[in-house]
Amino acid sequence: MQKIISKSISDILSPLVLSFIFKVGFGSILLWIVLLWVSWDLYATMIESYIVKIPFVGNWEWFQSSGTVLVSLIVGYMLIIITISIATSIFSEPILKELAKKHYPHIDAVGSPNTATSIYLSIKAGIMFLLLFLFTFPLIFVPIFGQVWMLWLWSILIKEPNSYDVGSLFIADKAALKKNSKNSTTIAMIASLFNYIPIANIFAPLFGQILFLHKVLGRV
Repeated sequence: MQKIISKSISDILSPLVLSFIFKVGFGSILLWIVLLWVSWDLYATMIESYIVKIPFVGNWEWFQSSGTVLVSLIVGYMLIIITISIATSIFSEPILKELAKKHYPHIDAVGSPNTATSIYLSIKAGIMFLLLFLFTFPLIFVPIFGQVWMLWLWSILIKEPNSYDVGSLFIADKAALKKNSKNSTTIAMIASLFNYIPIANIFAPLFGQILFLHKVLGRV
């Protein structure tokens, strides 16, 4: 695992990868700043409606007032992360092929991810993540457990989409692809550590793909 991580860090800092990350990352941030700016009243109303339904604390007046701002910012941050994950899943194929050619020139791509499937898996993961986050929001304030829980939730965003996107390029055997996908939780959680740092979160989805790339091809 140490070798996989060191290779992935080296790749993530290359000009080719950094250029892609900044385009996708800051494009997603700008998109949501504009969308939330023009629809803030509706967005805030939805958050207020959610706040009052939170078990145990939703009826506390101080939590309704201060919690609305906090949850609005957190959900906005999550929407940015989801968008970056979806965009990375759709547009990262050339980057992955270039990195595979650099590190594993003896291995050729055996296929290509279906764009519709990539979008479907990314949106499904995003919806699952957002629903679990909203229904378990109070848990993130539990010391230690809350941080691990949040890390696992973030890993949902990149685990299945990344496994499919990378696996479809280099794994022809569907059974092997399914097995690798099931065993990628740790890698997804490692990549999700970037999400704890604002701005650095733009690295998480592609870093997850690169980790998975080295995990798969490093065995061949």
